Amino acid sequence: MNISVELTLTPIQDDYEPAIINFIKSLRNSGLTVKENPLSTQVYGEYDAVMQLLQKEMKTALEAVERGLLYIKIVKTDRSGYEPHF
Repeated sequence: MNISVELTLTPIQDDYEPAIINFIKSLRNSGLTVKENPLSTQVYGEYDAVMQLLQKEMKTALEAVERGLLYIKIVKTDRSGYEPHF
């Protein structure tokens, strides 16, 4: 089963950029399809592979900040090829 995951890491502290940058770089290095925009990062792939990656990287990202929020949305399909039709 393929999934699409949207992630938004929001550290609630000064000097927040390193935590976000390291989180995104770790996701990029996974070999999975990763897309970014100014508000979130999306990861696409097979459920077990994506969730295994996220289990590790979300913990690392949260440990890197004093306080923070991590928003996650999961869609049961691979939406990596989505193109708007308007």
